[in-house]
This record gives sequence, structure tokens and C-alpha cells, in this order.
Amino acid sequence: MKEINKILDVLEDTYPDAKCELNYTTPFELLIATILSAQCTDVRVNKVTKSLFEKYNTPKAFANLSIEEISEEIKSCGLYKSKSQKIKETSQILLNDYNEEVPNTLEELIKLPGVGRKTANVVLSNVFNVDAMAVDTHVFRVSNRIGIVNTKTPEKTEFELMDAIPKSRWSHAHHLLIFHGRRICKARKPECEICPIKNDCNYYKEGNDNGEKT
Repeated sequence: MKEINKILDVLEDTYPDAKCELNYTTPFELLIATILSAQCTDVRVNKVTKSLFEKYNTPKAFANLSIEEISEEIKSCGLYKSKSQKIKETSQILLNDYNEEVPNTLEELIKLPGVGRKTANVVLSNVFNVDAMAVDTHVFRVSNRIGIVNTKTPEKTEFELMDAIPKSRWSHAHHLLIFHGRRICKARKPECEICPIKNDCNYYKEGNDNGEKT
């Protein structure tokens, strides 16, 4: 097993500002922004939600919109037809069953349309201060490249990271791995030569710093 705390300490020094990069002011806004972020960059989502949340930022407001109206607002995020339907359905459930409050447990969150484990864990860790390990494409890629885990799916990655990383560091570790994946350990051309943890990385040690995607 890797020296997890050592790796995380180095990443903390490298990315002292690591945090959620989606803009939000309420649990519901973060929930919607995270749904929109599927296969879409946070930068793009923030551009969309800047105007979107000025007009609609409650479950009731979204529940009263048609799927077509939501689609028009979010179409630049990609997969907008599917996301529009899920956002409307989730908003209706929150309005009818939760008094417009976003639930604060994983079990309840993943019952909402468009909310998988990653989205649920993002909401839990960022707005409810629950220790949670959200695994997106960056966390999945980086943790497997380094060798912290050796998994084939995001869900297996989540559980192995939870075993490998102290619980108190789960939520922040998620942000550190994302920052590292966006800034240095990129999908197609990882910048291994400037990586602060290359000496603890299986990918680098195995001589894979040739820009190939893994």
C-alpha cells in the first residue's frame, strides 16, 4: 500500500486552494450544478449556472418549468435532454416529498433521478460536512495511475480509497486528486516531469510518462 498520507501531504502543499470548483450558494444549487457537470467541465457549468440560478434556484422554480424550458437553459452543458428531465423530476420529488430540502444521507440522495454515488458524495461532503469520497473521472484516473488503488470501476475505486485513506481526509483527498488530475496528471498528456509525487507513482516508475492515455 502506498504511503497515502505522505502523498496527500505533498498534494496539499501543491494545491493549498483545492476545493469544489462548482459555484453554488445552497445545497440545491450544488445538487443541480453537479448533475450538470456529468461529461462537462466545471468552467462550462459555472457559465451556465451563473445566469440560470439568477432566474431559478429552488425545487419549486424548476418543477414549474417544462423540460423544454430547462433544456434551453442548459443546452451548452451537453446531454441536456437527459439532464433536463432528471432535473425536473428531482425538483418535483424535493418539492413534494422533502419540503424543498435536499436530503443529507447517501441513501436518500441516490434515489433522486440523475444522482449517483459521485453526485451524492459531492453534496454530502461540501454542504453537509460528511466525510465522503466522491469519485469522478479525475479521481478514478489519478488514484489508479499512482497506484493507491487498482480498480476497473469508479464504485470500486470509491470503496478502495475509503479503505486506503483515513476517513478524516476523504473529502479533501477528493479535491486534491481532482486538482492534480486537471493541472498535472492530465488524461492524454500527464506532465510527469513536473509532478511532485512522481517518485511515489507507479505510472512514472513504469516509464509511462510518454503522454499515452491510461
